[in-house]
Amino acid sequence: MPTIETLLLANHAESLNGLLYVSGGGWTEHWRGAHPESQPPPISHVGIALTILVGWTETNRRYPLSVKIESEDGTEVVRVEGEMESGRPPGAAQGADLRSVLAVNTEITFPHGGGYRVVAQVANDIRSVSFRVHDSFPPGQLPPG
Repeated sequence: MPTIETLLLANHAESLNGLLYVSGGGWTEHWRGAHPESQPPPISHVGIALTILVGWTETNRRYPLSVKIESEDGTEVVRVEGEMESGRPPGAAQGADLRSVLAVNTEITFPHGGGYRVVAQVANDIRSVSFRVHDSFPPGQLPPG
């Protein structure tokens, strides 16, 4: 079965021609800045980068795929679902694992500061990465203005 090799949070991620392009990747702390209680929380852009290894004998089949962000209490904030399929490219070495790359970008309003996690699942393989959302500016950074 396919396995999730990499799951990475980023400021932005793209997959193009079998390559993964990540900008500002690998963070675990998201600083969205202070906002007045009477205002809705700001919208955040979040990129999610994945690499999935598919065994030679598992190619040319469709597998269910989902990526979601949930709060630490399990409340789902956003979900993307679909299917993935990897074919054998011309010239691939017989028996070799094949790597698929995927990038998901979303505009999200986190309902509150605190702990969250991104959870990716392909077939029966599940991987997750935890992160925190802060309603303040990073240490040492002053608010704009």
